[in-house]
Amino acid sequence: MTTSGNTYHRAPDSVAEAPVGCPVNRTWSPLNDDYLNDPYPIAHQLREQHPVFWSEALGHVVVTEMSDIEYVFTNPELFASTNVQDPIYPLCAQATELLGAPDFDPVAVMSNRPEPDHARIRVYTRRGFSKRRLQSLESYMQARAARLLDQMIAAGSPAEYVGAVAFPLPAEIVFRLIGFPKSDDAMIKRWCVNRRAFSWGKPSDAEQVQIAKGMLDYWRYCRRFVASRREERGDDFTSELLDAWEVDPGPERDPGATTGISYREVESVVYGISFAGHDPVTALLCNTLRCLLPRRDQWRAVVDDPSLAAQAIDETSRFESSQISWRRVTTKDTTLGGVDLPAGTTLFLNFASANRQPERFADPDTFDINRSGVNQNISFGKGIHFCLGAGLAKMEARIALELLVERIPSLRLVDGQEFSYFPNITFRGPDAVHIEWDD
Repeated sequence: MTTSGNTYHRAPDSVAEAPVGCPVNRTWSPLNDDYLNDPYPIAHQLREQHPVFWSEALGHVVVTEMSDIEYVFTNPELFASTNVQDPIYPLCAQATELLGAPDFDPVAVMSNRPEPDHARIRVYTRRGFSKRRLQSLESYMQARAARLLDQMIAAGSPAEYVGAVAFPLPAEIVFRLIGFPKSDDAMIKRWCVNRRAFSWGKPSDAEQVQIAKGMLDYWRYCRRFVASRREERGDDFTSELLDAWEVDPGPERDPGATTGISYREVESVVYGISFAGHDPVTALLCNTLRCLLPRRDQWRAVVDDPSLAAQAIDETSRFESSQISWRRVTTKDTTLGGVDLPAGTTLFLNFASANRQPERFADPDTFDINRSGVNQNISFGKGIHFCLGAGLAKMEARIALELLVERIPSLRLVDGQEFSYFPNITFRGPDAVHIEWDD
């Protein structure tokens, strides 16, 4: 795997050191067990101690206040997104060798591509999430969600929601958006699931090797699929990107082109969007139930008025976000929160802190589907890199919730269950959610 230019993944050579004068926390890491279990009270304490500080274990400056995070997001010339898909820690030699294969060469395209190329590419990727495309997918979402619920209900109470609905539904929707054949769904899911560990976790050497093999296989699959669509188009996002490439392959003619999209960028969009389009959405579906079901008055309110589902999704995104952090890197010497940061400083933007900051949200530790101003949460980012799939994610979660309140109004969490979370710094959703209902 190369480590220069617009490479999709760039592994660090070592863990960085604290900027001079920056407060240092030598014990906290977002991978600590207590933080993985419940990040919010700890995030509050961290914000109160030092709004901006260095995490020695993570090798990043941690930014905890909403105003500072918004400043970072809205000043991309100072704070680049180029590191958001990179591994946090150095890779072992064998994983590095695997990803150094000559044909493993995806390029940064969306979340991790800086300006001006990001704007050039986003012109084409935005079309895949157009109102027309989402509307064309909505009927499929409705039908597929209903089918999965039918199967879950037929199997009887209790059920495990992740395996029954929350994992298969978002994956299949984004695969249909891309155009992948249904027959490949199970294989693609296996390849995508471990990306959390690679880019946002601390996998062992053995795990790194296994993940690297899967990533290489998946990249090769994406390249074969795009090549097949090049020969025969379909009604899907990949075909739209290829149509755009044929009309204007700008960067292939001129590396400094301000329009067009290259063939390698088309391949890389397909490679990147498959994970981003389903794993965080699985977490959103699960977190919504975790928030609503124990609060019977609010669950009953949505049962009685399903139009409240969208508000419930928005409040879940703030209160129990499926994405509780993101990263940036400074492009030049700057100052943030009173701390001087040299160029090349990696930043960890702590959404778990900002989304429950009392200066922004009244009574922030209370879940309230009627909260005003809830859309001011930072869970989908802000500025030029605002999440491309936010509308799709919210639509999926809303449809799933509307069907649940209609079909199973007595739904509740199984008492006494303990929730576990896959160890990573950014994406947060329970590994399993056991639910039950009255027959």
